[in-house]
Amino acid sequence: MISAMFLQAAAQPGTSDATESMIVFFGCIAFTLLLVFYVFAPVRVERGEVKTRLAYLYERKEVIYENLRDLSFEYKAGKLGDADFENLRTSMEEEAAAVLAEIDQLEKAAKRTRLTSLPGRPDKNGAKA
Repeated sequence: MISAMFLQAAAQPGTSDATESMIVFFGCIAFTLLLVFYVFAPVRVERGEVKTRLAYLYERKEVIYENLRDLSFEYKAGKLGDADFENLRTSMEEEAAAVLAEIDQLEKAAKRTRLTSLPGRPDKNGAKA
């Protein structure tokens, strides 16, 4: 309906209103198309580097140690009671122990993998690589 009105106005020769109406009409169409493209265009997401499980565990270990230091500071400042401090400290120490055990396990597995993949080292059957 609106486009028919613009087309009728454009069909009348010698009127500047028709030309202005056509310019506005096509400008609106161009703006709408650009807006639709901007809204629905795929977004490029930069991905960070992929972390290994070992790198994640080292980060987690540092966070746990920092939390233990903060907990100790808050206890000494009188913000925590004895029971709360002991419960929180015990749970954080257990979490730290689990993280350290997993780090140790992954490092041993990586060390075994490196040792078995060295050239000239015999494999399980005694054959040299």
